[in-house]
Amino acid sequence: MAIDQEKAQELLGMVIRGKRKEMGYSQEAFASYCGVHRTYMGAVERGERNISLLNIIRIANALKLQPSELFAMAKL
Repeated sequence: MAIDQEKAQELLGMVIRGKRKEMGYSQEAFASYCGVHRTYMGAVERGERNISLLNIIRIANALKLQPSELFAMAKL
């Protein structure tokens, strides 16, 4: 079964946003902690960016998760 790429980006973004908020980070503070720009993080959370593997790892590390856990939460 094929995964819709745009839907996958949206689902992953929703999971990242939810976990970030659970940890109490503002989007700007979280982006800085991950080493990315605030506008980039906003686009990731809205599912507008095709996020690279390195940035997935950075974000997962900041969320204290494995990248595979992010994908599982997004049901990918």
